Amino acid sequence: MVISMLLSQRYLFDIPSEIIYLNTAFMSPLLNSVVKAIAKGTQAKANPWKIKTHNFYEDVEKARSFFSKIVNVQSDTIAIIPSASYGIETAAKNLSCSVQKNIVVLENQFPSNVYPWFRIAKEKNVNIRKIPNDSNDLTASIIEYLDDSCDIVALPNVVWTTGQIIDLVRVKKKCDLVNAALVLDLTQSVGAMTTNLKKIKPDFAVVANYKWMLGPYATAFLYVDKKYHKGQPLEEGWITRRKSHNFANLTHYTDQYQAGAVRFDMGERTNFSLLPGVVSALEQLLKWEIKKIESTLKKQTDYLAVKLKNIGLEVLSETQRSPHFLSAELPTDANPDILQILESHGIYLSIRSNSLRITPHLWNNYDELDFFASKLSRII
Repeated sequence: MVISMLLSQRYLFDIPSEIIYLNTAFMSPLLNSVVKAIAKGTQAKANPWKIKTHNFYEDVEKARSFFSKIVNVQSDTIAIIPSASYGIETAAKNLSCSVQKNIVVLENQFPSNVYPWFRIAKEKNVNIRKIPNDSNDLTASIIEYLDDSCDIVALPNVVWTTGQIIDLVRVKKKCDLVNAALVLDLTQSVGAMTTNLKKIKPDFAVVANYKWMLGPYATAFLYVDKKYHKGQPLEEGWITRRKSHNFANLTHYTDQYQAGAVRFDMGERTNFSLLPGVVSALEQLLKWEIKKIESTLKKQTDYLAVKLKNIGLEVLSETQRSPHFLSAELPTDANPDILQILESHGIYLSIRSNSLRITPHLWNNYDELDFFASKLSRII
């Protein structure tokens, strides 16, 4: 099936013409519509007499519903949280009681999905097993590594330093065989590539909004499999309880939560400033369609991969890398000031683990990619 490409969407962002921003994996710019929504939401807080009971719930449920569509699950499996680390800590709290065997992480994966497991391993006197990510087939290596000695497997979909992709459906099948829980940090994938949690079936999965979701900082989502919907939240908030809509009766205390993953929502989830921005970003992603975003970004990274190979840099093969991510290993004698020199030409990207990390988006065009490759060839 041929998926249509999206034209440049730069006009929807406040990016000066002289800036070539190839650093979405670090942090995305906000859409103009998101900035406007945040400003409007902040103004609402400036006039609190206009805020009514329903305002505490409407954008929350919009965000929950819109995000569930992006990852293809029911909205009652989604919680509103402030960060990936909050979600991983929620997973750790609900899985720790059953930990008796090893916890598996990917070597050099992002710390949010590592530190809680280090603590749990110490508390439970079990081992942390680190899977090397130097294989040409990372998925196969992970699957081979998993066995009956594993209780929890904590992974990304895309390696944050290089863009290596992991087939989570295959990994989940192996987790099921060895009876291990799967906990995912999908911050570097959701929003830029098709992610079907209904098919992957993780136990928990987190997504921070400030990268590929194009949302504001300090906002995120948590997916919780239904078998944990009676679990323990990190906070005992009032708004997640049954009948919380009735503000006059909040001191009629109850130990009953609202149905689904709502119990895991963070306190003060109704952030009148930021939540409207989250909703606005989700609306735009759904309007573009994730499959079209993925297809467009893949075309960009494939094009740039050829350019980089032509100047002598080594890039991951098309089968190894995610569609929206490109890394190029730097030679040992590479110019140590490469990022500063590129920035002097208005080009922004990152270096992670001795590789250039190049993550374009819909605001980029092919003239920019050509300009970047040309400048890079002179600097390397």
